[in-house]
Amino acid sequence: MPKCPKCTKEVYFAERVTSLGKDWHRPCLKCEKCNKTLSAGSHAEHEGKPYCNNPCYAALFGPKGFGRGGAESHTYTK
Repeated sequence: MPKCPKCTKEVYFAERVTSLGKDWHRPCLKCEKCNKTLSAGSHAEHEGKPYCNNPCYAALFGPKGFGRGGAESHTYTK
């Protein structure tokens, strides 16, 4: 039985969501920054962790500077 990468509990077929090459529980597949629940295939990945495309991934890992990447109003510090 595969284990969820977030909670490390077993993922049963009926509750499985496959994304980033792993099986997740649907509530466990969330953006690492804002905790928004994500759907399979509609998010970005960085170092094996899921992020929502906009604004989190763009602001954290996209181009920096005014007017670049459409995330100029979202600046996060690490």
